[in-house]
Amino acid sequence: MAEQTSAQYELATLIVECLNLDTVTAEQIDPDAPLFGGELGLDSIDALEIALAVSKRYGFQLRSDNPDNRQIFTSLRTLSDHVEQNRVS
Repeated sequence: MAEQTSAQYELATLIVECLNLDTVTAEQIDPDAPLFGGELGLDSIDALEIALAVSKRYGFQLRSDNPDNRQIFTSLRTLSDHVEQNRVS
């Protein structure tokens, strides 16, 4: 498993908390593993929950009509990169 950056760990913690994942910890989320259809078993409802949590925490909207969502939500790494590029300090 690849090493998480601090930004990825912070986002993984947010995902674990907002989805109430009790079978996985933030440290166990591989930055390069698929978020959906992989070991985490996340679905489209989970994507909405993550988008809401990200908007509250980082101050920008992950819009459901964004054509890049499939790429953005590919993995913890891609989602974290998107958050870092768009977050409001």
